[in-house]
Amino acid sequence: MVNAPLHIITLVKWVPDAQLERRYNAEGRIDRSEGVLSELDEYPLEAALQIKEAAPDREIRVTALTMGPAGASTAAKKALQIGADDAYQLTDDDLIGADIWATSVALKAAVETVTGAAEFDSGEPEYLVLTGMASEEGESGALPAQLAERLGAHVVTYATALDLEAERLVVTRSGGTESQRVAVSMPAVVSVTDQVNDPRYPNFKAIMAAKKKPLTRFTLADIGLRREHVEAKVRVLTTAARPPRTAGEIITDEGDAGVKIVEFLAKERLL
Repeated sequence: MVNAPLHIITLVKWVPDAQLERRYNAEGRIDRSEGVLSELDEYPLEAALQIKEAAPDREIRVTALTMGPAGASTAAKKALQIGADDAYQLTDDDLIGADIWATSVALKAAVETVTGAAEFDSGEPEYLVLTGMASEEGESGALPAQLAERLGAHVVTYATALDLEAERLVVTRSGGTESQRVAVSMPAVVSVTDQVNDPRYPNFKAIMAAKKKPLTRFTLADIGLRREHVEAKVRVLTTAARPPRTAGEIITDEGDAGVKIVEFLAKERLL
């Protein structure tokens, strides 16, 4: 549809603060008692806001969606401060320890619930899901494809530029040796890299305005799921701290540094 309303769902995650030491509990799960909005999720949020600002004549809503324990509302509130129009938090004890499979099942139902509840003035909306390129603690990058498959949506990953046109989204992807421009129609799930933009910082006015924006919390039951629907397929058996880094070997150039470097690389089986 030409210039149909567009609902952009931006997935935002509450992750352990990278400035703090990562800890695991007795069940082998990451301690999430202290967290922040994932930096990698600020890029898709900024991309969504730029898309909206570039199309003032089109009805576009930016919604932040997070899944996590009670503290994850911090990520949703930060997204509201940055500029999202509204936010949703899916929280349920049965989601503790969710792997990618379970997360994609839950988020599929959450996205459908959020899009189904949204009302637009100018007609039936299309929807676009934007994500970061990976979660900061899991780093799999597999969620966008799984979520798109479950939603029956198109998927494009690792976008470095987005350009919304009347009936499609033009996405630039940069690989190791080449750049691609691809076009995708809605609905779509697109992951963006940390090269796509420079995320904005909320100012005082935006922080105050965010207090009046809606933040809706729902549980698995609210989106039509039960515990057996989101049982993880992967379970952490054990965790162990990485051994401390050993001192490096310094090669002093006494006219034979090249030979010594080759010998060192051969010893480490790097040649």
